[in-house]
Amino acid sequence: MKRMLTSCFGLGRLPLAPGTWGSLPPVAIFALMWHFEAPAILILIVMAALALAGSVICVKFAPAAIAATGKADPREVVADEFAGQAVTFLAIPFLITAAISTRQICITTVLGFLLFRLFDIVKPWPIHKAEKLPKGWGILADDLLAGIYAAIVLLLCFWLWIAKSGA
Repeated sequence: MKRMLTSCFGLGRLPLAPGTWGSLPPVAIFALMWHFEAPAILILIVMAALALAGSVICVKFAPAAIAATGKADPREVVADEFAGQAVTFLAIPFLITAAISTRQICITTVLGFLLFRLFDIVKPWPIHKAEKLPKGWGILADDLLAGIYAAIVLLLCFWLWIAKSGA
């Protein structure tokens, strides 16, 4: 059961790009909540809960996957990507107004996903150093930092592009 949770119910066991698959549930939940006009505070609470759940699962249960695979950061563990992707969307609900178009929400959602994946893969300083932490902490920390980096860039993009231009 521990490995099932850390793999986000098997997403981490898909053959290509397991981290990308593990990032998708928060993206879908964020997009659906906006589509169905959930209040900003509810979206914030859900994204925070997803980030917390993914973090706790990763720290608590990733050592089982590490022991089973013999790898310090097993590909199947994607609860960290799940958590980091949710972090990316934490501040966005308070920037989006009722006047935002469906197109703008879609662009914001896709951009948040792409930014998170970029920072997770490239790992600029100090993200790469965070991987050195022990066990589940090292698996998780780099993704939380990637989520923070992605959130900052997403907020800047949103503010400079969507909010200013009305694109």
